Amino acid sequence: MRIFQVLLLFVVFNLTTSFSSNDWGKKGHRVIGEIAENYLSKKAKKEINKLLNGYSLAFISNYGDEIKSDNKFRKYSPWHYVNFPFDGTYEDHPKSKKGNLILGIQTCIDVLKNDNSTKEEKIFHLKMLVHFIGDLHQPLHVGIADDKGGNDFQVRWFNKGTNLHSVWDTKMIENYGMSYSEFAKNSKSLSKNQLKEIQEGTIIDWMYESRALCNDIYSNTKIGDKLMYRYSYIYMDTVRFQLQKGGIRLAEILNQIFI
Repeated sequence: MRIFQVLLLFVVFNLTTSFSSNDWGKKGHRVIGEIAENYLSKKAKKEINKLLNGYSLAFISNYGDEIKSDNKFRKYSPWHYVNFPFDGTYEDHPKSKKGNLILGIQTCIDVLKNDNSTKEEKIFHLKMLVHFIGDLHQPLHVGIADDKGGNDFQVRWFNKGTNLHSVWDTKMIENYGMSYSEFAKNSKSLSKNQLKEIQEGTIIDWMYESRALCNDIYSNTKIGDKLMYRYSYIYMDTVRFQLQKGGIRLAEILNQIFI
């Protein structure tokens, strides 16, 4: 019996760690959903509540990752990221026929705005939109195909082998030691002008903002680097602000959809 319990714990641990490399990790996506709730209009809250049957944006924020294990949803996998060379632009780089993060977000918005969409279609695309806006604000989801958005960029996190993508998805966030609700509650105080500045712009503008951060990350990280307290000290405020901006912008998009 003792051996079985140990084996069970081992399996659970490995399953947990293997899935933790998903976009922003579960906690990061929930932070964005939680923050978004604070900026929704009354009309948007009402309509979203109808679609989600009372579930919060934080609760459904990881749906886009949860369905990855189901083959019938495999076609949506390329919608979680957008890649183009560091010396190129999104506009000039050939687009995948399978889609990308930008096209995925726009598709979700179009379905939600379409009066002819069924309730089931709207529910599905609302869940995906919440997740994709989170992905858009994870810098390595606007990365390069050569290393699969940092998944093949091997580093060490506190002397344990991992990859750069995982560091930004989960390692820094988990190391900070807060729950998703604590992260959301302790977001940066913003003036009206700062809030307006975050809300302005297009999906493409926000994509290039993340891309600039991605460029900075690659400039300051080398393959094989041992990343520890100093790395977290340099970038943790960036992580927190990206989560905050993701939540504010998600709410702005939803407010425009459910106007």
